[in-house]
Amino acid sequence: MSDNAPPAAGFSHEKVETSNFLMIVLILLVVAIGGLVEIVPLFFQKSTTEPITGMKPSTALQVAGRDIYVREGCYNCHSQMIRPFRAETLRYGHYSVAGEFVWDHPFQWGSKRTGPDLQRVGGKYSDEWHRIHLNNPRDVVPESNMPAYSWLDKNPADAATISAHMRALRTVGVPYTDEQIAKAPEELKGKTEQDALVAYLQSLGTALK
Repeated sequence: MSDNAPPAAGFSHEKVETSNFLMIVLILLVVAIGGLVEIVPLFFQKSTTEPITGMKPSTALQVAGRDIYVREGCYNCHSQMIRPFRAETLRYGHYSVAGEFVWDHPFQWGSKRTGPDLQRVGGKYSDEWHRIHLNNPRDVVPESNMPAYSWLDKNPADAATISAHMRALRTVGVPYTDEQIAKAPEELKGKTEQDALVAYLQSLGTALK
């Protein structure tokens, strides 16, 4: 065969490298296959699909508090994922495991830390400490740049929609009973948004000792 013969038909390096569209398609294909190979097995592992032993669904008050946490964008400055590094476990406690978050929709994993990680904050401080911190963070952490959330103590917790929210959570796998859902509005009666948020913060990380 002559050295000057044209290249065989098909995908040659030259054809791929000179076609932006073809290059993009092949890159997306490779990334998709690689992602599926890493992600799909996790759907069949018990450690990533089942709650850790002894974990209970959040109470109605805690569910309302989590809604406030998400609404106010707390996740923009605080992560809820302790990575398995010595420096992190010494400061925050046991590293996060997937079984702690199987009932979180959406989960709050992330590594953004303008403020400290909150995954193990439950029980670390008293309810009163959290209230003071929300009303004026610098009263307990002088160097804090967190804004105050004093209005939460004046806003009533949303009892009107909590049952519907818990029914939606049950649809995606959270094991709430009819009785728990029916009693949810009563649990929020007379509670403020601050009460709800404190209840949520005090629940973080308590399932894993």
